[in-house]
Amino acid sequence: MVMQKKIRVVIAKPGMDGHDRGAKVIARSLRDAGMEVIYTGIFQTPESIVETVLQEDVEVLGISLLSGAHLHYAKEISQLLHEHGLENVLFIMGGTIPEKDIEILKSYGVDKVFGPGSHSGKIVSFIKDWVASSQGI
Repeated sequence: MVMQKKIRVVIAKPGMDGHDRGAKVIARSLRDAGMEVIYTGIFQTPESIVETVLQEDVEVLGISLLSGAHLHYAKEISQLLHEHGLENVLFIMGGTIPEKDIEILKSYGVDKVFGPGSHSGKIVSFIKDWVASSQGI
């Protein structure tokens, strides 16, 4: 029997947004679904987040934002992911993100946005499906 490698995920909170309940709930849901989650905590810089993604060799980066700075951080984090050759990492965001900004975020390189009230099961399924398709499973 072959053991399947756990999906590795970084969950991060950039900037001065100190509200982390949602990020912790998602981190717990992903762990409960069998993923290995590295939660960086609050007040992270884009550089420290991408450095964690690089060092931890993860498949997924999840950013939680409630501060309204989602466009700024998405653009900066996407650029850093690209500079470090991490375009193959699934980049998702969640939090209070207006519907009108989703296409802009996608143009910056965000793969999926989960707004307020998103069911954790849908996030788990999205990640599992993406990892399976990216690995040809």
